[in-house]
Amino acid sequence: MEWSGKTVLVTGGGTGIGRATSLALADRGAAVIVNYSRSKRDAEETAELIRQNGVQALALQADVSRDAEVKLMVDQAVERFGTLHGLVNNASITRHIPLDDLDSATEEIWDELFDVNVKGMFFCARAAAPYINRNAGAIVNVGSIAGTTGSGSSLPYAVSKAAVHGLTKSLARALAPHIRVNCVVPGAVATRWWAGREEQMEKLAPHLLLQSISTPENIAQMICSVLAQEALTGQIITVDSGQTL
Repeated sequence: MEWSGKTVLVTGGGTGIGRATSLALADRGAAVIVNYSRSKRDAEETAELIRQNGVQALALQADVSRDAEVKLMVDQAVERFGTLHGLVNNASITRHIPLDDLDSATEEIWDELFDVNVKGMFFCARAAAPYINRNAGAIVNVGSIAGTTGSGSSLPYAVSKAAVHGLTKSLARALAPHIRVNCVVPGAVATRWWAGREEQMEKLAPHLLLQSISTPENIAQMICSVLAQEALTGQIITVDSGQTL
């Protein structure tokens, strides 16, 4: 897919992997809608960085767990740019809870994580699909090795990411043949999610096959490649420096 003249919506696009992806897409000539829920300053800074490089960008607020807000965001994006060619479902949240502390995995936390991490991705895909369909475009969901291994920051988070992997396959079937849907699955990535856990990250790195923690830019490069790959759909693609091998 040639990116010049194309428009991509990146949820959670102002920070971490989302920010790196927004910038990487813009480097390829794509106009980018930088979605945010609470990180307004980060999203607006990301959009401004893109515009300074001569590419169109717009920061739009929407809580992806709220279907009405998602529909309004897509309407605003289409009003500004005319259509959508791609969607990166990156927005996610977590809670840090020891896996064996079942009592702390409350109903509220389960609902919160599934509302954003799973239903939010579905709402965004559903709202964007009519436009992406016309352009034979693509959707990339951002999963996690937690959804593969069952481990991670919390039990509800791991299960929510396993659901994202399943959602990817179901959407690939539902939206074929004109929309490709794939999932990029990062391992440990040096983002603000690791804030305060730098020592843990330093201990992990030597045990990875590549002996380094992935950067947001590493993941962004794969997301861009998967968006552009026209013979790929329904795939779960792991980028983890060999962490799960």
